[in-house]
Amino acid sequence: MEMEEERVQPQSAEEEAPVAVPDDAASPPSPAGEVPATEAEGETPEADDGRAWYVVHCYSGYENKVRHNLEQRIESMGMKDKIFDVVVPTEEEIEIKDGKRRTVERRIFPGYILVNMILTEDSWYVVRNTPGVTGFVGMGDEPTPLRPEEVAQILKRMESETPRVKVTFRPGERVRIVEGPFNDFRGTVDEIDMERGKVRVLINFFGRETPVELDFLQVEKA
Repeated sequence: MEMEEERVQPQSAEEEAPVAVPDDAASPPSPAGEVPATEAEGETPEADDGRAWYVVHCYSGYENKVRHNLEQRIESMGMKDKIFDVVVPTEEEIEIKDGKRRTVERRIFPGYILVNMILTEDSWYVVRNTPGVTGFVGMGDEPTPLRPEEVAQILKRMESETPRVKVTFRPGERVRIVEGPFNDFRGTVDEIDMERGKVRVLINFFGRETPVELDFLQVEKA
């Protein structure tokens, strides 16, 4: 074959077997300061020091107070190398009352906070004995860490730029339309589509019961 004739050092059939590459040549070390390929592609490697996110139960309505208390204990007891972050999961929510919209911050899990930590006897003691804390969430006496996908889902909800709409009505309830061509009409909720943010309302139009599809923000309880 021509390709074999163009080789500078032609090999015999016995010599054509692939040459084994030494292990140290297969993966050359990254130069100092160079980002590894996985990190360069945007993948954040999991910390291998044992840290994880844990759910901690506390008195409902006192989540922010408990977070403040725990952060003070972390500082005063020198536990920054074991307890890294304390979060009260919240999201913005739009509610309509008396025909007016307002945006409020709503706790996603009332009565719970999230703690990113390395679980040891000392770190457990610091968290568990924080005023307002009633215990860890887990099986029996063993705290159970959240799975990475669960953490990602919670953080995604917290970082969402689109506020959720608080739905105060249910199928079969009477509502009043507050926006659009049917403004001030009253009707009955027939169906709620949470994924699309839509509600179907049955109104009396020219003597007939007519279904109209509206955004959540276009109706309120009558």
